[in-house]
Amino acid sequence: MFTGIVRAVGRVARVEPRRLWISAKDFKEGLGASVAVNGVCLTVSALSEGLLGFDLSWETLSRTNLGDLRPGDWVNLEPSLRAGDELGGHFVLGHVDTVGKITLLSHRGEDFLLEVSFDPRFDELLADKGSVAVDGISLTPFSVGEGTFRCAIVPYTYSHTNLKFRRVGSRVNLEFDILAKYLRRWREK
Repeated sequence: MFTGIVRAVGRVARVEPRRLWISAKDFKEGLGASVAVNGVCLTVSALSEGLLGFDLSWETLSRTNLGDLRPGDWVNLEPSLRAGDELGGHFVLGHVDTVGKITLLSHRGEDFLLEVSFDPRFDELLADKGSVAVDGISLTPFSVGEGTFRCAIVPYTYSHTNLKFRRVGSRVNLEFDILAKYLRRWREK
């Protein structure tokens, strides 16, 4: 479990068919640790020369933007929540629901405005002033429309996440609120 508070930004060092290697100077995790990489819960499966290796399943590659990554790309990193840690963002499981696309990323005074489009079949999982994780970043959506939402991004979040490297058209992982998913499932029965 995670909170959506990004603790480091790492850089893709190597991409193998089923393994992703990340370099993160101030991010130390051991073998077997759970780490959210762009919001995707992965296990550290290898360590080599200061790099963290993560195995990628076909399911992960088909449902996330991790298969798009190339050497040099920047990724958000968050260690798993430990007993006693502050619950600063919202509950994030690292189970990506869909991949969206940035349609707007612009300055609004000192802040930034982010707009993301996504498959409208996920509309009922998103509420105005609810919660959403975008590439693992805990954000509060507003202006929720059919297959779209906006979020205000404060300067700290912009400068301490991979958002500063994103552009219009970038694909981002989206995880909607866990309670909304359970409510939808219950209603479907």
